[in-house]
Amino acid sequence: MKKDIPQYKVEDLALAITPGDKDDNLWDVFIINLKEEAIKNVLINSKGYGEVDGEQMQTTILRHFFEEIGPMQIKKIEPIQTKLFDFTNEYWVSFQFEGYMYDKKYVFVKGSISEINFTLIPFINKKGVMIR
Repeated sequence: MKKDIPQYKVEDLALAITPGDKDDNLWDVFIINLKEEAIKNVLINSKGYGEVDGEQMQTTILRHFFEEIGPMQIKKIEPIQTKLFDFTNEYWVSFQFEGYMYDKKYVFVKGSISEINFTLIPFINKKGVMIR
């Protein structure tokens, strides 16, 4: 039964979006493992959705896979165009840790990717927007 399945909460994992180094129109999306141990079989689905000129729009769903992300390690997931900041950007992360499957949805709502929400991103010492 469903009540017999343990429900573990995702902790010590974050997603961050930072300005790109070369192109002002492309920023970078990162996953950050803040755990003291590696996570395995990390699958990330990303998509954007919102309204443009009164019509609902959605980006293509992209899938990314990392066999392992080491302890206290950061990995670049994908670049994101700044024109997508007017959309809600969703990242669904699933991974294995200590024999269990975990998953969590990280949602950057429309307008949240801006300098007023910047914080210092660990491991890359760059300012950006981060969700834990």
